[in-house]
Amino acid sequence: MKLTVFGATGGVGREVVRQALDAGHEVTAVVRDARLDVPAHERLVVAVVRDLTDEDALVPVLAGRSAVISALGAASNKQARLTPVTGPALRAIVSAMDRAGVSRLAAVSAAPVGPDVATDGFVARRVFLPLLRRALRDLYADLAVMEATIRASDTEWTVIRPPRLLNKPHTGSYRRVVGANVPDARTISRADVADALPVSLTDPSTAGRAVGVAS
Repeated sequence: MKLTVFGATGGVGREVVRQALDAGHEVTAVVRDARLDVPAHERLVVAVVRDLTDEDALVPVLAGRSAVISALGAASNKQARLTPVTGPALRAIVSAMDRAGVSRLAAVSAAPVGPDVATDGFVARRVFLPLLRRALRDLYADLAVMEATIRASDTEWTVIRPPRLLNKPHTGSYRRVVGANVPDARTISRADVADALPVSLTDPSTAGRAVGVAS
């Protein structure tokens, strides 16, 4: 596939780029400056777009692509409160995709943005998750806007919802639930989230669905 990857300098995004290149895909990595911690590769193009809400600047990096992967996300709740990232960017990205004739999209969200899993137990549903959602309310609000924007678009979309992200190796072995969060989900490596994104692009069952992933 010919992929455009947004958020390519982040923990998940870097792994998406590395794994996609290893799998033989062509990758356009969109960054806001020229720094990308991935070795140069003949199938890698690094495109600098400083303003991800500039639809006109996005169209050229999407033209001729098979699919788009968004690994965008605020670095902290404070950043999401002061300058929301994913909602505004995805609004421009899906519009630019329409102009460029690209329909397939996979994007990272977060498990707390989705509904609770009934089997997770009282403490998780009534204590832990409400506290987490309160502490990171601006970050999750930004992701919720992103999800709503994607759902309202004409894209053939998939949203990946992981729990807490860890810097651990890529295993390729993780739980996945289409249409719901994973029961008793606690953590997953950023590398395995990066695995789940391109996998979803070729799985018709994930189109128009949120997908829970967890170790």
